[in-house]
Amino acid sequence: MKKIAFFDIDGTLTSEIDGSIPVSAIEAIRAARANGNLMFINTGRCFQNVEERFRSIGFDGLVCGCGTNIYCEDREILHVSQTHDVTMELLKAAQDADLDILFESYKEVTFDRSRPLHDSEAIKLYRQFASFDYHMPDPNTTPDFACDKFVTWFQKPAQLAEFRQVSDQYFTCIDRGGNFREYVPHGYSKATGIQYVLDHYGLRKEDAYVFGDSNNDLPMLTYIPNSVAMGNASPASLFDEVSYVTKKASEDGISVALEHFGFI
Repeated sequence: MKKIAFFDIDGTLTSEIDGSIPVSAIEAIRAARANGNLMFINTGRCFQNVEERFRSIGFDGLVCGCGTNIYCEDREILHVSQTHDVTMELLKAAQDADLDILFESYKEVTFDRSRPLHDSEAIKLYRQFASFDYHMPDPNTTPDFACDKFVTWFQKPAQLAEFRQVSDQYFTCIDRGGNFREYVPHGYSKATGIQYVLDHYGLRKEDAYVFGDSNNDLPMLTYIPNSVAMGNASPASLFDEVSYVTKKASEDGISVALEHFGFI
């Protein structure tokens, strides 16, 4: 029976130490695919931000934006975007609460630069995107600008509470630790993305295996019986939600788990 595996990117495919992709992970994924299994990325990143270094590993498809944008064999089979009006409502709410916001879509990423970014991680990410020559339009002046999802950084809890009075109407807020939050449209998650792919191929949940390391992976880790937490997963409570805990990403965790489950 053909099996299908879904991999988060950051901290799962990539080393938790330096963000590199372990050679053992690349080789194991390619070997599993050569054995007739389906290999998929399942990430919170939107399509535009799934770098070529990930795509070149060799996958059968991508579940992007926490289930809002899905590709099978290089063909888009689902894309869910917000309206311009909703996006502008979120932008104004972020400005009113004075928190940093990063909008993401299948074609672009962009920060609100109407005032200086406050958070050091937001600044670091902005500089990284600039170094990649990513298209980052100004959401304040771009006609019909819209997002698929977004993330925020806040300095005080009151800022987050104020912002969520608006965002909670449309989005589920995921605690990514510290002052970092990720927002996904209601009704979508890494789990709904998996089910969409399973339906596309006529596969069962029991045929699927999922690999993750953080809270935005929790929906898929609890939805699929064959669930794998990386040894570097955080929070540690994720270990209690999975059927198997593998080694850290930097310690050949992907390869170890794929061998354990008979992919290779």
